[in-house]
Amino acid sequence: MPSNEQRRQAAKRKLERQLERRAVQAKRRRTITIGATIVVVIAVVVGVFYFTRTSDDTAQQEIPPQAQPEIQIPTELAPAPKRPTPLADPVSCEYKPNGEPASKPVNPPANGQVSSNGTVQATINTNQGAIPLTLDRSLAPCTVNSFVSLAQQGFYDGTSCHRIGTTGLQMLQCGDPSGSGSGGPGYAFDDETFPELQYGRGYLAMANSGPNTNGSQFFMVFGEAPLSPDYTVFGTITEEGLKVIDDVARAGDDGAYEPSPGGGKPNKQVNFEKVEIKA
Repeated sequence: MPSNEQRRQAAKRKLERQLERRAVQAKRRRTITIGATIVVVIAVVVGVFYFTRTSDDTAQQEIPPQAQPEIQIPTELAPAPKRPTPLADPVSCEYKPNGEPASKPVNPPANGQVSSNGTVQATINTNQGAIPLTLDRSLAPCTVNSFVSLAQQGFYDGTSCHRIGTTGLQMLQCGDPSGSGSGGPGYAFDDETFPELQYGRGYLAMANSGPNTNGSQFFMVFGEAPLSPDYTVFGTITEEGLKVIDDVARAGDDGAYEPSPGGGKPNKQVNFEKVEIKA
């Protein structure tokens, strides 16, 4: 019969074996858990990569770059502008210094009496093609007189059109030698507008910065022009010239003047080579 000492030793060995088995089992459980975690992490990473890659591929396949909307340009010329009441002939014109330096050396026209009768033919020769104009003294004699004077002095030669609008107000704005949109000849003269004036395709009008601030900048309307009658119309553009402007308009703009006053620099640059006046 085993003694008490032998029984204690046997129990001790049994306990040690149980502890060893538990340790081995615990170690095995830890190893499996870590391995499973690694597998899960790898699966998640692979899944994220696959999802991202698939999403990117799907995006590339299903979302093509958006094309620029086609510019809608009217093809019909607006009726030629006409004053409801003729002006006196002659009229008195005054060209006053506006406190700003001229963007290019030029002399203002002489103040005094100017005829409000007849038309003047002009051609803007540009790198994109010729833009023939008819300047109408019966609409704006002081404006026509200023434009002719500036053209004959070469003020417009070598300049570029700094702004085009293709939606809402469809026009090409030119006449600033500085190209900034704020330059001019150093003088200003009064508006020659009338309340019944409505703008349309083929109109040639003066740009301004408020009442009676006309200088050298002008704009050529090739489409819609929902403007109040605050801009002096002084002539028209031929269909040949409008084709040149239409082509420039279809190339779009860079949005440099958005949201106000709108439009931007033409993507197809328009450079004036020479403005010719035919007496």
